[in-house]
Amino acid sequence: MTSAGNTSSQLPPSTADLATTWAFLEEGVDHIMTKLQTGVSYTKYIGLYTVAYNYCTSSRMHGDTVPAPGSRTGANLMGSDLYNNLIRYFVAHLKSLREQSDSLLDEALLRYYAREWDRYTTGANYVNRLFTYLNRHWVKRERDEGRKGVYPVYTLALVQWRTNFFLHVQNRNGKLAGAILRLIERQRNGETIDQGLVKKVVDSFVSLGLDDTDINKTSLDVYKEHLEIPFLEATEKYYEQESEAFLAENSVSDYLKKAEERLREEEDRVDRYLNAETKKQLISKCEHVLIRQHAPLMWKSFQNLLDYDKDEDLQRMYALLSRIPEGLEPLRRNFEEHVKKAGMTAVSKLVGEGTDSTDGLDPKAYVDALLEVHRKNSDTVTRSFRGEAGFVASLDKACREFVNRNAATGTSTTKSPELLAKHADMLLRKNNKMAEEEDLEGALNRVMILFKYIEDKDVFQTFYTTKLSKRLIHGVSASDEAEASMISKLKEACGFEYTNKLQRMFTDMSLSKDLTDQFKERMQQNHDDMDINFSIMVLGTNFWPLSAPNNDFIIPPDIFPTYDRFSKYYQTKHSGRKLTWLWNYSKNELRTNYLNQKYILMTSSYQMAVLLQYNKHDTLSLDELIAATAVSKDILTQVLTLLVKAKVLINEESDQYDLNPNFKSKKIRVNLNQPIKAEVKAESSEVLKTVDEDRKYVIQATIVRIMKARKTMKNQPLIQEVISQISQRFAPKIPDIKKAIDTLLEKEYIERVEGTKDTFAYVA
Repeated sequence: MTSAGNTSSQLPPSTADLATTWAFLEEGVDHIMTKLQTGVSYTKYIGLYTVAYNYCTSSRMHGDTVPAPGSRTGANLMGSDLYNNLIRYFVAHLKSLREQSDSLLDEALLRYYAREWDRYTTGANYVNRLFTYLNRHWVKRERDEGRKGVYPVYTLALVQWRTNFFLHVQNRNGKLAGAILRLIERQRNGETIDQGLVKKVVDSFVSLGLDDTDINKTSLDVYKEHLEIPFLEATEKYYEQESEAFLAENSVSDYLKKAEERLREEEDRVDRYLNAETKKQLISKCEHVLIRQHAPLMWKSFQNLLDYDKDEDLQRMYALLSRIPEGLEPLRRNFEEHVKKAGMTAVSKLVGEGTDSTDGLDPKAYVDALLEVHRKNSDTVTRSFRGEAGFVASLDKACREFVNRNAATGTSTTKSPELLAKHADMLLRKNNKMAEEEDLEGALNRVMILFKYIEDKDVFQTFYTTKLSKRLIHGVSASDEAEASMISKLKEACGFEYTNKLQRMFTDMSLSKDLTDQFKERMQQNHDDMDINFSIMVLGTNFWPLSAPNNDFIIPPDIFPTYDRFSKYYQTKHSGRKLTWLWNYSKNELRTNYLNQKYILMTSSYQMAVLLQYNKHDTLSLDELIAATAVSKDILTQVLTLLVKAKVLINEESDQYDLNPNFKSKKIRVNLNQPIKAEVKAESSEVLKTVDEDRKYVIQATIVRIMKARKTMKNQPLIQEVISQISQRFAPKIPDIKKAIDTLLEKEYIERVEGTKDTFAYVA
């Protein structure tokens, strides 16, 4: 044995035959494949390389002097000799490995497999380099000629391992994959396993996949067939059993945590020791078993989580169900109903607590109740549902519903915009506590939250305009900045046209101040000293929602000269304009001279006209006062009632009014100018009347605009187009649109197309 070993360790000559050459090479190859840890000297390695090279480059046919006709060249034949001997070596080597593995199971089998795989692939790498020449020339030419079953030596080693060792072990009841799957199951059950070992074996499955058309490409065929498919099946089975058992004994809230945890673990598992390609299918399988199959149960328990504000559970449920198609849709529908119900309940509670009539409803309480429902549920959308667009849409839809239709509004669509406009009015007034605090801007932003949901934005606009006109006339705005801020918010929400009138009102106020100053200057220049203090507001009829008084009014002689002078002055400046005096909005201050204590009485024009009569009389009857002022009996009675209540006048006999000589007040400035009921009631109905009138014109103008662009149009599409264009401002009713079409037919803006019933044409 020793002498043979020595002989074989000597380098065969370059002319050596196959048997001699292979005997030398086989000993070296076997040493590398089985005893590499003991080392290989550089000399030995170079010797092996040289012998393989010499044999491949030798052109002499060993044993034959002349090549047979049609046979391949000598170099070719020698390449195939070496190649076939290598195959025989690998087959024999792997047979011994296989026999040792037969008795092993589970972890012991995996450890043996991983150890031998390491040794085998490391050795095969070195052997591959020994046969570099064979690879570059003979193997390359064979493959170029279409022989796909010929491989470079390292690849050949892998092919042999797959055929003679891997498939042998694996085909015995999936022994290898089974061992891996049992380890993974133990890990799922909470045990610690050797993840490095699993990774090594799994990586070998990947390395054994070969693409015959391009050997440099990795193919996952072996990995998928032998490991991924059974792994996914085992996963499905495992989680089906676990989730059923878990839900039988635990709450849905606990299950959400469990499912979240399991999904995280599986993602982690792929990163730790499986091929990345498996992740998509594995997660999809887990989502199906852990989420899809139990989705109905989650949907069912969603309401309970909402009712008890279970934030973390809601976040988990959202995160899980968002992973499956259509998983969130039932939640969105449920959430919409939940918000709508919460809004309705909040208003019903408010109406129940307040007066029987919704007329007495406090605008602030109403707005606060609606905002609280929106705030709470908006927070839920942001926090629990990550601001997802579908939930935002559900929130908006529900809010639009309960803001416009609730216990306070009944069937009316104008109640909400009216109350919101009144609330905005209170915020923007001087005496409002919030105006003194920092948060007026915040309060206005909150008004805009509800404004977004109001369907009849034109009703809000008209009420807002009316209220703004009162604030400006009576000088009770909290600040110009706050007014400007609110107008810019409305402009941003609805466009320039919506706020055009509001901005013109401010322009009129500023022009009026200049006009008053110019008038006073002119009076001084003319030495017409006015013994009364006077300021005027000249307001454009088209922009201010103010109506002239229905009744006559006799201007008291005390103020007539001023009235007359200003009228003439204005005519010289603007000859074509007509002034209409709005006595019902004017304010006056009177000084008392008949009492020991001097008071200043702040009055309306009608109160002033009544009180000035007492400069000449101590007592007057109702009829005498009507004759002196020309104010209607109905309004004058209310004016007198206020003066009697304030104890400025005494009414001891029916319809007889005396000046009270003993009038006393804690305040020097006494405000008598309280609104009279008839005016307050009339305001709402006036506003709604205005809205109805405006709507008729808006619908007509919209139809004309559409017809001008389209020239001809059928009835139904025309109605739909009108609704779509106007619904930003209000929800038009179909009968109103039909009425507008009839009006325009009469006015000949449009006409029916001959021979058709329902097609209209624009008349240019």
